Amino acid sequence: MTAGIEVELAGGVLAVTMSRLDKKNALTNEMYGALADAIERANTDGEVRVLLIQADGDTFTAGNDVMEFAAQATGNGPKERHVVRFLRGLANATVPIVAAVQGKAVGVGTTMLLHCDYVILSEEAQLITPFVNLALVPEAASSLLLPLRIGHARAFEMFALGEPVPADLAVTWGIANKLAPAGELRAEARRVAEKIATKPLGSLTAMKRLMRDAEKLVAQMDCESTTFVERLASAEAKEAFMAFAQKRQPDFTKIARQ
Repeated sequence: MTAGIEVELAGGVLAVTMSRLDKKNALTNEMYGALADAIERANTDGEVRVLLIQADGDTFTAGNDVMEFAAQATGNGPKERHVVRFLRGLANATVPIVAAVQGKAVGVGTTMLLHCDYVILSEEAQLITPFVNLALVPEAASSLLLPLRIGHARAFEMFALGEPVPADLAVTWGIANKLAPAGELRAEARRVAEKIATKPLGSLTAMKRLMRDAEKLVAQMDCESTTFVERLASAEAKEAFMAFAQKRQPDFTKIARQ
């Protein structure tokens, strides 16, 4: 286990488990580094045929560690942001990726699913994209991928309102493949991953390359990142994070448009 991330290879399936239970699997810079390393291994290790992303506890992930965000907003964040490596790794991944999602998947917990090839949600799972609520913008090329997947109107609703999308609706919209009872989620995800692992890997990776324009995704990520950094330094973001720290509702109405 490294930095709240457990990695195990068995039967051609590289299982990557987020395990920071005391913080609802909120992702730190160090955890992003471990996730990026796992994706790189999946793409280069000949024994890996499928990457499986899952999480311990009752929450898939609470998203980015808000305290690290607040530090970054004041210029005290890490010098190397491993989230960039992680997101680029997802965009350029060639091996099939399966995800098993329980509970809440907040922010990047939802947007990373747009890069997964087979997504299973527990019946009580919720997908939440609160970027605008934090005075930020979407990332992981989700500003491109989500409207393509579910249409502009639904994507705008998810981004602008940041309200939870229940698991059954996420499947209906095409964000995920299927539902599973919480107690069977891990087993079902493993079953699907192992079934995919028996397929001809060369054919699978060639098919995945044809289905995805990695160069376009990375370019979109770069555009999002530039805007994200700008918004992170804005008066709106400072109000959002101050309100979070003070456990109150933010008030953006008195801040002039920037």
